[in-house]
Amino acid sequence: GGYELVLHLTGRYPDWWEGARFDAPIRSWVAGDTSKTVRDIIQDKLLGKWGSFGTGLIPRDDYLRHTSKAGVSEAVDTLWVKHYDEHGVYDGDSGVVFKSYDQKRESFQGTEQDVIWLDEEADEAIRGECVLRLMTTNGLLMETFTPLKGITPVVMQYLPAGEAPADGSTVIGEDKALVMAGWDDVPHLGEKEKARML
Repeated sequence: GGYELVLHLTGRYPDWWEGARFDAPIRSWVAGDTSKTVRDIIQDKLLGKWGSFGTGLIPRDDYLRHTSKAGVSEAVDTLWVKHYDEHGVYDGDSGVVFKSYDQKRESFQGTEQDVIWLDEEADEAIRGECVLRLMTTNGLLMETFTPLKGITPVVMQYLPAGEAPADGSTVIGEDKALVMAGWDDVPHLGEKEKARML
């Protein structure tokens, strides 16, 4: 999710990229369970450690500036990143607002967005607000989570048959894609660690 968001923020798509593309700077949200988990997981992946921004997925040369989140130490509220056109020419600034589900549905109201990345499963009210924010922009909702809550209505949005494909393949619908990840997709874990967690 983080890698794809950075592609959309910067416009620096690799030649092999077949997914959605944005040809202008974007407005985006990223969200997770709490402000602290957003800071510790999403912010860290995108920017790197506090004081070392530019060591995460967003390259140092593309990072512009940020504002801090009130009430949460070392947490970013809003971030701006350079966007480049298809020829690699800087053409404006993309923005990211960091949100959390503990801010409740009301904090997800109001503004149009181009991309929203929900890391961990959001409740239906927050997810519904996010879908509304993307309607007028023909935007993109990305959800990355392990379905620990079971077969919820959100999960069923991606599994209309009620179960995942047996072969773990990517399922693509008219406007949805499901990408399954398994043990073979985490090469940084050794066989011993995988067996222990399983």
